[in-house]
Amino acid sequence: MGKGRLEAFSDGVIAIIITIMVLEIKVPHGSDLAALEPVLPALLSYVLSFVYIGIYWNNHHHMLHTTTRVSGTILWCNLHLLFWLSLVPIATNWLGENPSASWPVAIYGVLLLMAGVAYTFLQLAILAVNGPGSLLGNAVGADLKGKMSVGLYVAGVLFAFVRPWISETIYVLVAAMWFIPDPRIEKALVEKRSG
Repeated sequence: MGKGRLEAFSDGVIAIIITIMVLEIKVPHGSDLAALEPVLPALLSYVLSFVYIGIYWNNHHHMLHTTTRVSGTILWCNLHLLFWLSLVPIATNWLGENPSASWPVAIYGVLLLMAGVAYTFLQLAILAVNGPGSLLGNAVGADLKGKMSVGLYVAGVLFAFVRPWISETIYVLVAAMWFIPDPRIEKALVEKRSG
């Protein structure tokens, strides 16, 4: 199977997710900078979620670029990832309205955790079809960065019930860790072209 429809569908869903998130932000009442204060938590949660969705889109794009064959399992794993990402607007809105409350911070972390796990499943499904010696397999190796992210998400969820701000800091740190473009796949592509 080709991957064109998978990429197009995923791009469309991700675009809709971002659109829904931005539509949830309320317009400030007033014309001075002080009017931004009540909507600042919602705006900050939107920025964090936008960065996460952007990271997933970017990494998904790179991962599918290395994929030569698609199977039914890959399609279902991709839908599994998109399911968790589609819940981001709800969690973003709840977190934005309750930035210091344990449950919204914890649920946001659970959502990040489940998206990370789903991405790992998708990656494993692609490796199963394309082989561990494939371009993707050579690029990701043991995927220490992915495993570390999942562990940090778990810590963030647990800290939400102790100090929610620590959890939020962890979520920002994981986003910062992935915000710097992951050169592994691009490096593998360059090596393949030159070798």
